[in-house]
This record gives sequence, structure tokens and C-alpha cells, in this order.
Amino acid sequence: MLSTFSGLPRTAWIVFAGTVVNRLGYVVTPFLVFYLGSRDITTAQVPFVLGALGAGNLIGPMIGGVLADRSGRRLTMLIGLFGTALAHGLLYASPNLFTLALAAALLSTAGSMVGPAASALLADSVPADAQRAAFSLAHWAINIGTAVAGMLGGFLATRGYWLLFAVDAVTSLAFAVITATLLPDDRSIAEPRPTGDPVGYGVVLRDPLMRALLPLFAVGMVTYSLTEVCLPLAVRDRGLSPTALGVMATLNAVLVVALQPVATHVLARLSQIRVFVGGNILVALGVAATGLAHDVWSFGATVVLWSVGEAVVGGIPASIVAGLAPAHARGRYQGSFQWTFGIARFAALAAGAAVYAAEPAVVWWFSAVAGTGAALGIAALAPRITRPAPTSEAVAV
Repeated sequence: MLSTFSGLPRTAWIVFAGTVVNRLGYVVTPFLVFYLGSRDITTAQVPFVLGALGAGNLIGPMIGGVLADRSGRRLTMLIGLFGTALAHGLLYASPNLFTLALAAALLSTAGSMVGPAASALLADSVPADAQRAAFSLAHWAINIGTAVAGMLGGFLATRGYWLLFAVDAVTSLAFAVITATLLPDDRSIAEPRPTGDPVGYGVVLRDPLMRALLPLFAVGMVTYSLTEVCLPLAVRDRGLSPTALGVMATLNAVLVVALQPVATHVLARLSQIRVFVGGNILVALGVAATGLAHDVWSFGATVVLWSVGEAVVGGIPASIVAGLAPAHARGRYQGSFQWTFGIARFAALAAGAAVYAAEPAVVWWFSAVAGTGAALGIAALAPRITRPAPTSEAVAV
């Protein structure tokens, strides 16, 4: 299993280590509602802060993608990481609802700037035949850190919310130090921008394959994100306790962390499109099967199904996008991809509960039909996806 990652260059391992450190501090957002309650923010006011947090996740990837291509991957990562640390301090110290919302928007904007730049740096530094493993490693780092942070956050919250903000800020600064001292100067790695390449995302929008892929990726992400809002509602409606939901969350975290490197190794000989399609179908069917669950064991079985799919898919979408991007536009391709995921997740969280309240069966049938259909749509695009990425010279002509 270790041989799957053993040939990766030093940059991939530095990004892995920094991401683990950074995600270990992902403790504020899961407990933000509780913190707001401690600040006497009413239930009616909470959506303003959460909405600002969601809006930042839509802005950050777009800014991060452009900056990564214009100013450099490493500099963009540093801006995002220092901005994240600053935003945590501002969020903790904000005196009123308006400043809390502004700080929340800054937090998610800065935090989501880092991903496109880090992904572009991986694409710059890792040979094409090893990028699938590199992006799987980076995705594994996110899951490792998030799984530990989930346990750490509950421990810290009982001892003072200020500890949550302090840990988040310190881990962001730690990743910034790792980035500044260990990552290479990406200006010596990335290809120069061709003459006439405009600022913005026109280079992505002019790519017909990306125009086809991004909506399909979005549907898959909507399906997965329903686990965040509709799974808790289903557990509640079956008369199960919050402890049961905690068991589901722990089961998912353990399975993904344990299985992702195994899946990457075992499935390495299969094309990443086939693996991606199969994993997404598992997620779609697993989420859909939630509608049939009625006790802890049956809910657990559905979680196992979509968690295995998540472990199988981990990192492949970013690898696909990296393989399609011209070298000078890797940041913007990754930014558009992560922005699409942000839109999909925002839509799922905003609309999922409303659709579930009206008719739960619609949610589960959507997961089965739309999720599977999106995966098969990507399978149909496989011959075009496997084409070589265009060179900067070709794009400039």
C-alpha cells in the first residue's frame, strides 16, 4: 500500500503534512452555532452568520485560482493561511452580528483560497502518471485532520470556546510556516503565462469539456452533501438519539481514513474514470438507501456504502481537472472546480432540508437517479477526458 505513495516528490509530502496540520485545527466551524449561542445570537440571527460563511466559500476559490496563476501558488497559499488566522481572531472578538458575519465571510474566503493554489502546485510538481496518487494523498490528509479535529473540538469546547479559535489560528500559521520554509518557489516550476491570456476564467469557460464536467461534478457533490443535512433529519425522524448520529459520523470518518490509501493502492491499475464512476455510484446508492433505514444497524449499513464510495473517489476529481488544465491555467481550473463544489454544497444545505420536509422520498430518489446519472455522464465523457492537456502555446494561438 505504501508503494502507491512512495514515489511522490517532496512537494507532495510537504503539502500532505501541512494539510494534516491545518485540518487538525478545523474545530471552529462545526461548533460555530454553539459559540454564537454563547454570544446571545438568536436562532433567527444565526443564518446571517452561516450565510456569510457559505458565501465566502464561493468567493475564495475564484480569487485563489486567479491569484495562483497570476502571483504564484505559494504566495496565494500564504495569503489564504495568514488571512484565515486573522479571521479567526476577528470572529472571536467581533462585538455584534454585523461584524460576526463579516469575519465569517473573511474566514471562509481566506480558507478556501488555499485549495486551488495547493492543487495547482501539486499539478506543477508531480508527473502526470503520479498525479492520481498525489491528489489522493492530499484528500487523505484532509480526512485525517478532520477526523481528529472532530474529537478534539468537543474536548476543547467544554473548556472554553477561545481554545477553538486559538487552535484554528495556530494550525493555520503552522501551515503558513511550512509553506514559506519548505515549499519551493513555484515561479521556477510553473510554465509562463502565454501572451494575451486575460485575467479571469474565460480560459475555463471556453473549454467545452470543462463546461460539461463541472455540472456533473456538482450533481455528485449535491448528492454527497445531503448526508450533512438529510441524514440527521432521517435519524431524528426514526426516533433515534443524537448519539446514533454521532456513531454514524465516527463510522464515516474511520472508514474513509482507513480505506482511502487501501483503495488507492488496490484500484491503481484501473483507469481513474472507471474508479471515479464506480465510487460515485456507491455514494449515490448509499445515500438513497438512507430512506429505507430504520434503526442504527441499517443506518450504519448505508453509511458504510457511501463511505466506501467516498474513499474510492478521494482525490480523483482534482486529478481529472489537473489533467485537463493547460499549465498556465492550473490555478483557475482548480478554482472553478472547487467553486463548483462550493455551489453544490451550498445548494444542498440550503434546499435539502426544505425538500426533505415537503417529501423525504424526493431526496432519496434524487440521490439514486441524479447521482447515478451524473456518474454515467462522466463515464460517457471518458474518451475526451483522457486526451492530453493542451499546452500553453496551443492555447495562445
